[in-house]
Amino acid sequence: MRQFQIYGLQTALIKPGDSLLEHLFTALDTQGLVLQDHDIIVFAESAVATAQGRIVKLESIQPSEEALEVALQYDIEPALAEVVIQESDAVVGGIPGFLLSITSGHLLPNAGVDGSNAPEGHVTLLPADPDALAHDLRKTILEKTGCVVAILIIDSRTHPMRYGSGGVAIACSGIPAIIDERGRKDLFGRELKVTRRAVADNIASAAELVMGESDEQIPAALVRGLDIEFGEFEGIDLIAPDECIFIGSLKKAYITPC
Repeated sequence: MRQFQIYGLQTALIKPGDSLLEHLFTALDTQGLVLQDHDIIVFAESAVATAQGRIVKLESIQPSEEALEVALQYDIEPALAEVVIQESDAVVGGIPGFLLSITSGHLLPNAGVDGSNAPEGHVTLLPADPDALAHDLRKTILEKTGCVVAILIIDSRTHPMRYGSGGVAIACSGIPAIIDERGRKDLFGRELKVTRRAVADNIASAAELVMGESDEQIPAALVRGLDIEFGEFEGIDLIAPDECIFIGSLKKAYITPC
């Protein structure tokens, strides 16, 4: 592989109950694109969540005592704190304005609850069961078009001790999310011991360059020309907190006296 293409797919404003595939096919037709075998379709999680109706009006939320305490500690709106707590498997800390949560094995700010690209006074949640949705979208496209494609649902995340956000896949169907390079040799013949390529996350970051983060109204992208194996691959490989170099190291540092 020497080159590949990414096409941003501009759509009408997506509303609760909308069909993502109708928006997808309309955008493709408008832009003169036709799906091909081994295309990768990338959807922004906010668009997916909106279509699923995963939007919450903060005014309707009654904060619990726990939420009130968390809101005071981390300078967060109490209703938002309550939504984040409800969406989290665990809240492991935070900084002013944000909580750090573990949700379905993912470590992310505010449990993925986001006020951007949501109506005033509302927030969007993470999509419900994104892995199953990505699988269903892929299979439906195969039935409708005969094309073997892959589906990614992506989000934006910050990285430890770095400004800015990058793309990360929260669902992947049709290609491997990770390519294991262990056992291969480097330039000097040394065997790679730990290297795994985060293919789905790399595609997510590349797609975000054309999709944007604000008012572009480009909730999807088509990625074409990547030399990746397509097939019945499903899901994102996650690791336990204790095995994560960042979380595991910090946990040990806080528990073990210097």
